[in-house]
Amino acid sequence: MKRSPKALYTLAGFSTAAAVWGFFIERHLRVLRNVSLPLVPVGCKPLRILHLSDLHLAPWQKKKADWISSLARLNPDLVVLTGDLMGHKDSLTILTKALSSMAGVPGVYVHGSNDYYGPILKNPFKYLQEPSRLSTRKPDIDTVSLDDFLTVGLGFKNLNNSAVDVSVDNTKIRFFGLGDPHIRFDDPELVSKRLVTLDNVSDADIRMGVVHAPYRESLDYLLDKESDLIFAGHTHGGQVRVPGIGALTSNSDLPANQARGLSVWHRHDKASFLHVSAGLGTSIFAPVRFFCRPEATMITLTPERS
Repeated sequence: MKRSPKALYTLAGFSTAAAVWGFFIERHLRVLRNVSLPLVPVGCKPLRILHLSDLHLAPWQKKKADWISSLARLNPDLVVLTGDLMGHKDSLTILTKALSSMAGVPGVYVHGSNDYYGPILKNPFKYLQEPSRLSTRKPDIDTVSLDDFLTVGLGFKNLNNSAVDVSVDNTKIRFFGLGDPHIRFDDPELVSKRLVTLDNVSDADIRMGVVHAPYRESLDYLLDKESDLIFAGHTHGGQVRVPGIGALTSNSDLPANQARGLSVWHRHDKASFLHVSAGLGTSIFAPVRFFCRPEATMITLTPERS
């Protein structure tokens, strides 16, 4: 059966409008989301954690950098960065501009693959297939300088295959993080050794796991280490979401319906809150978002009910 010219024109018009919206409008409509969780012990002050992920900053993206910088005015108690901050091999200068306003705020971070490797042109349809988890290229990002800025310049703690205690007011948080499992930079054994040392010294009020790409194996590991809350990024929320369906992919083996926002990760008799940020950017070679606005999230931890 032939389609009528009117139907074809309508379809073409809708497709054009959707492309214009996704490529030129929505990817610039940044939003701050707010989430509240009852995780702080009774008697402790609420904690406000700013979760930033997948900035994919490129040197010319000054408006995005200014928007990120402005988030410091929210006075978060903690900042959690879940990787892919760099969107170009020459992005460290603009990243410094974007994040310097956070200096002095306690923070932790892990890297994503784009903090080691600059973006390259890829077949976009492969994004919908099983993701490649190989790191076959020579790194071309100056990760040493990136780490120097984050640790020395901002005072943040490096959680790549490590663990650290961070205290805010009278609440002690035990953070532990994995290197990016998307490129198999994760080393659970190193994390476990560090956690043994910390757990033998003292307890913590809250335990939080951090990872860039939320693969099931990594989430299960962080859950087994008694996480109360797990932070992740990488998925871009699916980047292109279908109304009524949601994300078509998580670019990992995470179920697509958990590719954005707050959910619960559980295995056997254990469960943890999981927050996956849809992130603030895209690859410079795939600059589109559809029904998936770029985002940062303020997670407020309130006292548990007694």
